[in-house]
Amino acid sequence: MHVLLGNRRLPVSDDRFEDTSPQSTVTTSFPLGHDQPEMTQMRSGLDHILLTRFNLPSKGHESLVRAQEDWLKNRVGLFERYCLPSVETQTCQRFSWIIYFDPQSPEWLLDRVLGHERKGHFNPFFREEVPLEDLLSDIRAVVGHQRGAELLTTNLDNDDSLALDFVARVQGAVRVGDPMAIYIGDGLIRRSDILYRHLDQHNAFCSVRESWDAPVTCWTDWHNLLPERMPAVVLRGNPGWLQVIHGANVSNRVRGRRTHPVHYRALFPGLLDDLPETPTRQIAGDALLALPGRAVREGGRAATKALVSKIAGKRGLDHVKVMWRSAQRYLG
Repeated sequence: MHVLLGNRRLPVSDDRFEDTSPQSTVTTSFPLGHDQPEMTQMRSGLDHILLTRFNLPSKGHESLVRAQEDWLKNRVGLFERYCLPSVETQTCQRFSWIIYFDPQSPEWLLDRVLGHERKGHFNPFFREEVPLEDLLSDIRAVVGHQRGAELLTTNLDNDDSLALDFVARVQGAVRVGDPMAIYIGDGLIRRSDILYRHLDQHNAFCSVRESWDAPVTCWTDWHNLLPERMPAVVLRGNPGWLQVIHGANVSNRVRGRRTHPVHYRALFPGLLDDLPETPTRQIAGDALLALPGRAVREGGRAATKALVSKIAGKRGLDHVKVMWRSAQRYLG
């Protein structure tokens, strides 16, 4: 089903954004066996928590990258350049931020973390793993005793960025279930000095809104599998997030179509200012020649991933990723 909502544009002139549709749209999906409840606006008394895994000891293919000291130093730089500023500039500041760190982190990182904590940037927690019981305990500690009626959790990777109205849009989503997953489908991908716009309906910037009775949070499953567990809402319109492709990325790839950075600088203050303007002929050439190839490769990867996951499960898929990453390193 599709529900049309009023325009959520920022109060700036229309020519600064490529999306000139008069309305933003919301796509709602329900897993098999779920009835469609009456849809209502999100009530007040909402506790919103951003959740970030910074350098937790990880299993599987990601551990091959994250165990390196160079990865950690590079990731701190990306966090302070892209992630932290985007959270600080949110138009709605009614949220808290929990970031998890490895208890065995080097001294220089601990000093950096404590400096951010003193400035009130986020709430650091040090754990080797985060089972649901500990996660909820940490969330309750941050929220305090005066809890609202509902809990909203949002996943944010430490090298990604949020559009300045991301929190406001997610908090304003229409209620379609308890629990319910919320996504902003449209986003940007930056690689070096090139910017792409991409639609990823069930992306890593996932949120789960639910009552406090028995919360599961946005970490209950892989971000793309949440719609199989609960009703899901995909908000469409202006880009709500930014991924930065760099040498230390574990999973991200260039996707989408090239676009003009100038259209989105107001949505991501200070994060796109250093990008040169892209000639229209280059954007047209990318759409004609490169975009179809990326779409074919992405479709092939998605089909292969789905097949391996169906046959071998999540652990089997991660094992394949470990072997593939090791082969890439061996071959150079």
